[in-house]
Amino acid sequence: MAAASLLAHGKKRWDNVFPKQPVVLEANRLGTLILALKRKGYEVIGPTVRDGAIVYDRIGSPENLPVGWTDVQEPGHYRLMQREDKSFFGFAVGPQSWKKYLHPAEVRLCSAERREKTFRILNSESQSKHPFAFLGVRACELAAIAVQDRVLLQDKFSDPTYAHCSADKFIVAVQCTRAAATCFCASMETGPQVTGGFDLVLTELLGDKGHRFLVESGSDHGAEVLAELDVSPASEDDLQEMEAGVREATNQTRRIDTNGIKNLLYQSFDHPRWDNVAQRCLACANCTMVCPTCFCTTVEDVSDVAGNHAERWRRWDSCFTLGFTYIHGGSIRNSGKARYRQWMTHKLASWIDQFGTSGCVGCGRCITWCPVGIDITEEACAIREGEQNGEP
Repeated sequence: MAAASLLAHGKKRWDNVFPKQPVVLEANRLGTLILALKRKGYEVIGPTVRDGAIVYDRIGSPENLPVGWTDVQEPGHYRLMQREDKSFFGFAVGPQSWKKYLHPAEVRLCSAERREKTFRILNSESQSKHPFAFLGVRACELAAIAVQDRVLLQDKFSDPTYAHCSADKFIVAVQCTRAAATCFCASMETGPQVTGGFDLVLTELLGDKGHRFLVESGSDHGAEVLAELDVSPASEDDLQEMEAGVREATNQTRRIDTNGIKNLLYQSFDHPRWDNVAQRCLACANCTMVCPTCFCTTVEDVSDVAGNHAERWRRWDSCFTLGFTYIHGGSIRNSGKARYRQWMTHKLASWIDQFGTSGCVGCGRCITWCPVGIDITEEACAIREGEQNGEP
């Protein structure tokens, strides 16, 4: 069900989406949730402030979270600002996604050493580790994780690295109560409301009743953790404040009209808008690096100077790099126009044919982190308007 239609259902919406009554966790007790996850053997990952941005890293206590910070995002613009309160999650999304931990940027596939007159393949490093507990996952990011699960786990072949990293993960989602200027998840039907795919979901409230969280379990594992916390029943006022916050986050200035978009893009191969965007695009690949669903990789072989040790590494790659489509004789997509057209058409059209869903979740990262502020919602709108006006 679309996020917009859920909001239209009013109070009954919460009975359908959250069949169990949420409970209240006081904000000064948030640390008990982190400790409960660590006691169960999870490595807790959450948002924190570093180098002028909110990024995901290991979290030991609530003090590591971006307390009192918010983000200001526009095309090609990102800044942190102090809030007037002590909100833990009063921001949208930063440059990183949970893909950093589930589909790592660098993976050593194998290594080999020369021993006397032979070259021996060495045993792979042990991948044993504590399972991840992700704290602060937004609705659009839950949708992105589901997309990558579909691509890397549920297709004909399964990625063993992704399978290992995502095994037994615990997800603590957070309801969005504000949207950045670059968010458009409502039009992609991926948010801002969290409706599934979580173990626990938090809604941060800062109203007259004080700083607190509404907590809801979404799995048996979530219920087990919730049972260890000091919580109290939620009141009708709490539920109304939660509804109002999520409703506020649907006020998004950007959107993509997804009606018939697959065929629209397939039929727009020679649309003049591709030349327009190519004049601005730097082919820097920022949009694919920050995208939570892009999964393209390349493989590189390296060796030491003496040639006695060699390794094979898998690294993130991008359809914006000239060498990505290189075959004997040259690259297939030599122009920036061809590479941007491939990225956008794959994301919004051919991804649907391949995997049954769009490859875009409306998080807005590609807009914010594009150095020249190219806006995928603007480009999709321009192509649609061009078709309606009879442009070739």
